[in-house]
Amino acid sequence: MDESVVVDLDWLADAREDPEVRLVDVRDAWEYDGIGHIPGAVNIPFDSYRDDTDIDRGTLPGADPFADLLSTAGISPEDTIVAYDDTHGVFAARLYLTALEYGHDDVRLLNGDFSAWNLEYETTSNEPEFEPTTYDPEPLDPDESPLVDLSAVEDAIERDALLVDTRERDEFEEARLPGAVRFDWREAVDDETRSLLPADELEALLEDHDITRDREIVLYCNTARRISHTYVVLRALGYEDVSVYEGSLTEWLAMDGEVESGPVER
Repeated sequence: MDESVVVDLDWLADAREDPEVRLVDVRDAWEYDGIGHIPGAVNIPFDSYRDDTDIDRGTLPGADPFADLLSTAGISPEDTIVAYDDTHGVFAARLYLTALEYGHDDVRLLNGDFSAWNLEYETTSNEPEFEPTTYDPEPLDPDESPLVDLSAVEDAIERDALLVDTRERDEFEEARLPGAVRFDWREAVDDETRSLLPADELEALLEDHDITRDREIVLYCNTARRISHTYVVLRALGYEDVSVYEGSLTEWLAMDGEVESGPVER
């Protein structure tokens, strides 16, 4: 797995004393304070960087509000952000994608969550002290961003791109984009270790779902949370032609987009 995208527990144990490696815990504040957190981690709860009031596309919070969060946490554009949660990385992956969209060059997902760390390393309830910064966001140009809109998805369908639905089976069978294949984001995670499957197993699993490197891939779910995790997985494996439909099925249905439904084999 590409360490510029995903880092394991041992990597973090060695690197977390580096002042330019900034850990971000995206759990709720009561978990961060009451259960404990990885030493040195700041708390930026998931709900604080998710906004469904159309301030930006989908549930993006907007560049300036997101920059305010990073500024308050004492994070600079030059820092390496390592995000984690306690839910196999799905909420932390959303921070990864959000930071990437707003121009942060070096952001990574911890391979393994808080519970995985807690099995091997120390935790703390002490909140670190950092001086606030003035974070200046640089949102990606549309042609550089992995995020695509409805019209781009329609064009991708015309090009026979592979639409990948990252939701659960019952959701997929109720309504899905035309021709989509289902890859539940959880399939990439080993429930016992709480980490991603080994790279070779992930490659085989993706190929079994017809998700191959030679295809143009467009990911979607309901509200752009679960696709973030699958996007990180594909990026860490070196897949290059991968887009994220930020509006996802929620927008597609609201715009009366064509859907399919019914049972599937897998």
